[in-house]
Amino acid sequence: MRYRHLSGRHPLNQLRDEMDRLLSGFFGWFPGGTSVVAGRGQPGVNLWESGDAVFAELEVPGIKSDQIDVSVVGDELSLAVRREDVEQEGVTYHRRERGVGSFTRVVRLPVEVDADKVQAEPRSGVLTVTLPKAESAKPRKIEVTSA
Repeated sequence: MRYRHLSGRHPLNQLRDEMDRLLSGFFGWFPGGTSVVAGRGQPGVNLWESGDAVFAELEVPGIKSDQIDVSVVGDELSLAVRREDVEQEGVTYHRRERGVGSFTRVVRLPVEVDADKVQAEPRSGVLTVTLPKAESAKPRKIEVTSA
C-alpha cells in the first residue's frame, strides 16, 4: 500500500518542524545565548578567506553598534550581541518570534590574524568583520639557491 502526502511533505518532517517551533517558542532564549534547539534563535555566520584577510558576516537586524562586542582571542572570533526586550503597555502579542536577550557566537578562525587591525562595520542589518591575516599566515616566496 502506498501512502500519499497531501501536503507534499512527509508527516515526520512536519512533526519535527512543529516540535522545533514548539520547543523554541516555549523555552525561548537562555542567558548566554543558548536555546533548546541547536541553531535556533542565533543568527547565521558566514566566514571566508580572500587574499590577505578573513571575513565574517553576522546577521544583526535592528541592532545598534553599541549593542555589539567583537573580540579576537588567539584563533577565535567572538561576537556578542545584546537585543533589548521592549515592553509595550496595552499591547497583546499574538506571536513573538524575534529573540531578545544576549547571545555570543564564537568562531574558530582558519588562519592567524592581526588582532590590532580587525575592523567591524554594521550595514543594512549585517555586521561585516574584516580580519587581516598576520604576516606569518601570508604566503611568501622562498628563494631557491643553488650550492
